[in-house]
Amino acid sequence: MINRVLIRLKIVQIIYAYYQNGGKNLETAEKELFFSLSKAYDLYNYLLLLIVSVTQYAAKRVEMGKAKLRPTKEELSPNMKFVENRFAAQLEVNKQLNDFVEAQKKSWINEEEFIKSLYNEIIESDIYKEYMASETNSYAEDRELWRKLYKSIIFNNDTLDALLEEQSLYWNDDKEIVDTFVLKTIKRFEEKNGAKQELLPEFKDEEDKDFARRLFRRAILNADYYLHLVGENARNWDLNRLTFMDSLIIQIALAEITSFPNIPVNVSINEYLEIAKLYSTPKSPSFINGLLDAVVNQLKKEGKLMKN
Repeated sequence: MINRVLIRLKIVQIIYAYYQNGGKNLETAEKELFFSLSKAYDLYNYLLLLIVSVTQYAAKRVEMGKAKLRPTKEELSPNMKFVENRFAAQLEVNKQLNDFVEAQKKSWINEEEFIKSLYNEIIESDIYKEYMASETNSYAEDRELWRKLYKSIIFNNDTLDALLEEQSLYWNDDKEIVDTFVLKTIKRFEEKNGAKQELLPEFKDEEDKDFARRLFRRAILNADYYLHLVGENARNWDLNRLTFMDSLIIQIALAEITSFPNIPVNVSINEYLEIAKLYSTPKSPSFINGLLDAVVNQLKKEGKLMKN
């Protein structure tokens, strides 16, 4: 699940904190990097569990309606389509998700007010109303309902973002990326797999894990060399405009460009320009782009960079 976009973002965050703390302990900072990445995976599981919790709350509401002194006809014979959604039921018994709950002791049980407000928002949506009114009934429709609900209601949800930030500072910038993996997971579910349906792994493979470790270490251990390259190519640039964050992003970008021959230069540059848009000034991306282009051209002329 943890892809290189998220890895780059985390490395920028952790190296920034490393320097702010005096740059004293590389091993501790590296452990913090991988702990931070593991917390992103926790968030992935926690957001999948949200679907289960909303469905359980809906079932609870149905039972409360039936238990009233004078229940209405609708409360006595409710439409159970949402409560009996087969995708949500499959997710509820998913072995990997339940292993996560058991290991991390995470649940939404203390967030009933949020679950209630989210459920009310869901049942007022056209997506829900169309689903409940449909005369057809299939696993594919059940799964598609949750894909649509997640994308339209959970994906951009300020209340949820604030709640998650309160629970973990590590989740502050993670949700937008993690949301895409939740949506991908929903699409991958197949009814035939039952409780054994595989969730996305924490790392796709050891190569991505190694990418994180190598990029982190190269960026710090070779920092003087990368900043020397910037100085050599800054004749036409006002270095007073170079903020600490700009300098850090350039440093990490050059670590990637010079250390990973299989990653095209333009891919690396574009990834760090996106990070600059998040963390630096409005003018930083064009400034960083110009400096990186200049350094790359120098390295190619000197035969020190043999890739496109």
